[in-house]
Amino acid sequence: MKLNEPVTKLKNVGEKRAASLAKIGICTIGDLVNHFPRAYQNRGEILTVEEVKNRLRQKLMNMTYDAMSGEATKTSLYSEPCALILTAASEPTVRMVRRGMTLVKFRAFDETGTCDITYFNMAYMKDVVHTGSVFRFFGRFSLMGNRLQAANPIYEAVREDVSLPSIVPVYPLCQSVTQKMMAGLVSDALYYAREELTEFLPQRILSEMELPAYSYTIRNLHRPESMAVLEAVQRRRVFEELYFLFTALAASGNKKKQENRRVMAKTDLSEFKKALSFTLTDAQARCVSEIAADLSGEYLMNRMLTGDVGSGKTVVAAAALYLAVKNGYRGAVMVPTEILAVQHFNDLSALFEPMGIRCALLTGSTPKKERDAILTSLSSITMEGTGTDIVIGTHSLISDGVEIHNLGLAVIDEQHRFGVAQRASLLEKCEGIHSLVMSATPIPRTLTLALYGDLDVSRIDEVPKGRQKIDTFVVDEGYRERLNGFIKKQVDEGHQVYIVCPTVEEKKKSPETEDAEEMANVVFGDIFSAEGDLPPLKAAETYAVELAEKLPELNIAFVHGKMKNTAKDRVMREFSSGNVDVLVSTTVIEVGVNVPNATLMIVENAERFGLSQLHQLRGRVGRGSAKSYFILVSDARGETARERLAAIKSTADGFRIAEYDLEQRGPGDFLGSDSIKQHGQMRLSLAAGCRDRGLIEKAVALAKETVADDPTLSKAENAGLAARVRELLRQSENIVN
Repeated sequence: MKLNEPVTKLKNVGEKRAASLAKIGICTIGDLVNHFPRAYQNRGEILTVEEVKNRLRQKLMNMTYDAMSGEATKTSLYSEPCALILTAASEPTVRMVRRGMTLVKFRAFDETGTCDITYFNMAYMKDVVHTGSVFRFFGRFSLMGNRLQAANPIYEAVREDVSLPSIVPVYPLCQSVTQKMMAGLVSDALYYAREELTEFLPQRILSEMELPAYSYTIRNLHRPESMAVLEAVQRRRVFEELYFLFTALAASGNKKKQENRRVMAKTDLSEFKKALSFTLTDAQARCVSEIAADLSGEYLMNRMLTGDVGSGKTVVAAAALYLAVKNGYRGAVMVPTEILAVQHFNDLSALFEPMGIRCALLTGSTPKKERDAILTSLSSITMEGTGTDIVIGTHSLISDGVEIHNLGLAVIDEQHRFGVAQRASLLEKCEGIHSLVMSATPIPRTLTLALYGDLDVSRIDEVPKGRQKIDTFVVDEGYRERLNGFIKKQVDEGHQVYIVCPTVEEKKKSPETEDAEEMANVVFGDIFSAEGDLPPLKAAETYAVELAEKLPELNIAFVHGKMKNTAKDRVMREFSSGNVDVLVSTTVIEVGVNVPNATLMIVENAERFGLSQLHQLRGRVGRGSAKSYFILVSDARGETARERLAAIKSTADGFRIAEYDLEQRGPGDFLGSDSIKQHGQMRLSLAAGCRDRGLIEKAVALAKETVADDPTLSKAENAGLAARVRELLRQSENIVN
């Protein structure tokens, strides 16, 4: 097939360019065909100088009004990207500025006014522009006084014999390949493989969803005929990505039911419930019943337990482990971090030891003598005497030499933190193991069956009564001194504080970046800021040093994900034991750390975090009896950022937050970053940002209908679909396993 041939088959691609393309995942003709634009520039709507100036004046008036009303925003004084057709009024002037940089400047006009055009580090423009030359300029324009100006706009010569495209694709690029080159390579690939751009969606799906043909879709994704056509083909592409993924999941789920050879008939939990110091919530009791039914049923359990932060998933898993042991089997609990393993070990030991159920802890820090004893116990055929009933550990559980005889139940906590092969390794310790995976990341109901079609899902959709309410606030940098005072107040009252930053260390600007910023000031002056400019990132390392200088009486520690596990766990243990007052970190503390004495979390640059991630972070406080606070610091003034932060402030329901994220941002958080971990190589491009909930639900429904009607996808009408699904299954390690 031509789509599978290397890119070097194209006349303009040699070995050097092929190597550059390979760095962004383009190795075959098919990769180029599917290398879709990341954006589109609408250059067909031509504005006049006066129209752009009027828009900028209105923008300035809005900024003034916002400032007067107390709602000042950091809106840029640049226009939105737009196109103007202008005639050069003079020959360009060329001058050298600092560091040997070149500044080319000229004035251009249309029938409504003039515009000053500047190019820096593009000395060749002096030979391109001449008096009377006509160009279409595209970019962001700004006002200096009453004069319109632009820096480095895209330019295209206007000629009677050349038709300029109205909608221009903007591709992700690699080194040494420009937008023009990439567009040419894609065009060559489309022509080279034109006969293989055949339809693969069933005709009934095309008709029901009113979708354009595949070949037409591909051509117009790369070179749209109009904005209306672009919208139609993007809808088709989004639908097909979702439909393929959901069909693959549904088809693979059909294969996963295995006969239960480890029937756990003893399901009496009276002793277990009596040992608890509290009564299970209705949701917990329902989930325990579902698990018990699985363990005693016809098929092996393959279940996901999902619940909000603090909903009590651990006690439900403990009930499952209790049933496994009472039926003569061992249980294993695998968690992603050592501190979490210790936490689970302490909790489960306290619960189970009075019942005569023995727990062991196996991590990378377990001393050799103790480790050898545990391994001997686990490999023992008998569980009587001093044997181990339940082992709790990290990745050590799947290391070479660890054998767990008679393992009946594997519990995997924070399952998204493990790779596919790691989860499979634990389940391969014995044949026919019941599996329970836990996740504190709420998944919208719309996507639960689609993403986890191979799993039965139990949802703990309520939290235990009496759970501490966490007050959530959104503030800006103007509150800095008050925040520092509040940190000290919490510590003085005997509590501890988390501070979360989006990055580990400050990124140093390259000389090229400094030069560009300096040149921008030469062109525009200091009063302008870049469009879409976000507040500078707070770096955890710098923040910890600065806070220690301001509050020297506090014991402040710093932790991040790039630290060695031993160093990281040591800091976390110090914080857990109360020896550290303030822990400055990245999101490494998002994983279920339990420090009841922590009453305050401050998240810097909160606009940079996903809503579900913020909700997970909020769950690290409010675990004790003292009043707790969650403070989001953000100077971002964009409407979307403010709406998202308002959403996290308005509700503590993780499932509502997940639904909001789905509506506002599309399924990218669920089908994008997480699904790369969950579903091998199933990457989505356009579908990740889909906000059309109806389209998502329709894709789920049609995928389920397709597989229900044709479980093996062997019907002739599904031949093209079957080939695509097989490819996804081949790529996806998770589904195959």
